[in-house]
Amino acid sequence: MSNPQIQLSWEDPATGERREPTLSTPIAFGREFARLPAELQGQRVARMLLNSNEVSRFHALIDWEQNQLVVTDQGSVNGVFINGQRQNRGVLANGDTLQIGPYMMTVMFGVNATTQATSPPSMIRFNHNTNNPDSGLPPAPPITPLASNFPPPAFQAETVVVQTLHATGLPVDECDYLAIGAGLGSFVWVDLLRISGVSADKIVALGLEAEPYARYKRLCLNSQIPLHERLRSNSDSCPDNIWGWPSYALREAWRDFSKGQLNSASRYLWQVFAEPTFAETYTPRASNVFDSIDREVKRIGWHQIYRYGRVRAIRKTDDGRYCVAYSRGPGNYAFLVSRYLHLATGYPAIQFLPDLQAYREKYQDFKSVVNAYEAHNHVYQQLEQQGGTVLIRGRGIVASRIIQRIYEARKQNRQITVLHLMRSPKPQGNKFQKTQRLVKNHYEFQPFNWPKACWGGELRVMLEKASPDERQRLLADWGGTTTADRHDWQDITERGLSEGWYQITFGEVKAVERDTQNRTITHIQEKGFGEMKLAADFIVDATGLDAKVDASPLLEDLVKHYNLPLNHLGRLVVANNFELLEMRSGKGQMYAAGAITLGGPYAAVDSFLGLQYSALVAVDGLAAARAPGVHRLNTVSSLRQWLKWVFNQSP
Repeated sequence: MSNPQIQLSWEDPATGERREPTLSTPIAFGREFARLPAELQGQRVARMLLNSNEVSRFHALIDWEQNQLVVTDQGSVNGVFINGQRQNRGVLANGDTLQIGPYMMTVMFGVNATTQATSPPSMIRFNHNTNNPDSGLPPAPPITPLASNFPPPAFQAETVVVQTLHATGLPVDECDYLAIGAGLGSFVWVDLLRISGVSADKIVALGLEAEPYARYKRLCLNSQIPLHERLRSNSDSCPDNIWGWPSYALREAWRDFSKGQLNSASRYLWQVFAEPTFAETYTPRASNVFDSIDREVKRIGWHQIYRYGRVRAIRKTDDGRYCVAYSRGPGNYAFLVSRYLHLATGYPAIQFLPDLQAYREKYQDFKSVVNAYEAHNHVYQQLEQQGGTVLIRGRGIVASRIIQRIYEARKQNRQITVLHLMRSPKPQGNKFQKTQRLVKNHYEFQPFNWPKACWGGELRVMLEKASPDERQRLLADWGGTTTADRHDWQDITERGLSEGWYQITFGEVKAVERDTQNRTITHIQEKGFGEMKLAADFIVDATGLDAKVDASPLLEDLVKHYNLPLNHLGRLVVANNFELLEMRSGKGQMYAAGAITLGGPYAAVDSFLGLQYSALVAVDGLAAARAPGVHRLNTVSSLRQWLKWVFNQSP
């Protein structure tokens, strides 16, 4: 009997998305992939990367033995489970559940295993920041997960010979402009290229989801910002409208005015003109943002530009361009060669506090301890039905939204309490020159995550002119953990404190355990009071996202291969126009945008306006280099393009 292909399907523990790779045996599972044992070296082994610290570097192996599918534990720390039972070695039947760390996989083989995945996998993954239990093992060789023979050996060179790519027999496509990520950062750059005169057939956007806002929308929903709720971060600009006029506020005001709702229409306009001194800062509803992007997606021909693909590696070519090796599905590989490349991969990882990760590893409990950015609606459903206690870690924007969601749940069940654990008190806010941020109840308030002058005012100019050391100091003064300066949120905390259902506690976490009633017990060291225990039904980690280069296998490979410099935050070093100067390839130019550039010339890099600003200066750089089809906008051409936007005509 020949070995059939094996299909593994599971819900991604970080995002809840479905993954369904189809692979040929043998299949090696691991986190970083240590060197294979001697009996497997030289064989064609499919490698499945499971990026969790619950997974050992070389965790398990699936192979056919005497017409049976057998899984073998390779000395892992946390073991292998078949249908809930830990086994060092066991036979897998069709439809069995295989658990490796937090990954609960259904194993299918035979006819059903050839079905292709209908939904793309997510690039978001956990970065647990915990100690490596296998640190004594030898370093892993540079092998690409899932395909040890792709990219080909030619990608080990400094520059790839384009003729060599064609010799592989794999598809090789070419384009003038290539956007990697296909999220909001890519969309804004592509939108400006189209407005600047580049035709859609000259651009490719490579990513995992066709909707450019898909990942952002998912993170909003997971962190309890439903479509009708207003966003909490900066939204001074409109991703669908490079001109910023009419703004979201004006559009919303006009919509309400046309319905006869004069009071609400006037309120939106008042907010814009009077914020932040006399009125609360305006932010749009999430649904309005996504709907407006949908309109622009159709107008610029995004679906003609977008291609599904997971990028494995980026290399310079011998003819002054860039080559991207990418996967279009299991066993389906291709190359894209482009003169101009744009990196906007967003946040590749969800941060998870080490003590909470240790709890999940020990108890295999992924329901009681959750991250605010992973799907966790079951928490609020149980609270509404049964009541309970929630412990929240983190005190930024995400934490404020979680508390608001719990406040809404208390309308259904008053038997809900919140313990908010903070490491230390916050007596006063950050200072810069003559200004200081407001602090109430140990929360540091600011309309957005950076002072407003960082977007287009004097602080932006100051940062662009600063040296790397000066930038580090400025960003430390301007940054910090803040939450939205909104009255509704402040009223909730004040009411919770006065009514007693919301409590703030300070202390350093020593351990998190589970008691006999299956409740979480957090051991903390509180200054001046000794050790305390906090019991809760749920713990929500609201500490945020991670965009460091080492959290992204693609970026880490690029940095190591070309020895690219990193800034003090572990992000990419970019010029003031967001170009990666060290990646110049002949006339080829590479740009970056978003959170992976924080620490450089711009502070609010992951805001809507920040993405548009980086696109503007990057496209200016392309125009200066006389990139094909790019025309710098002037008064006449900009007005003409704006009118096309107003009347929803293609650029």
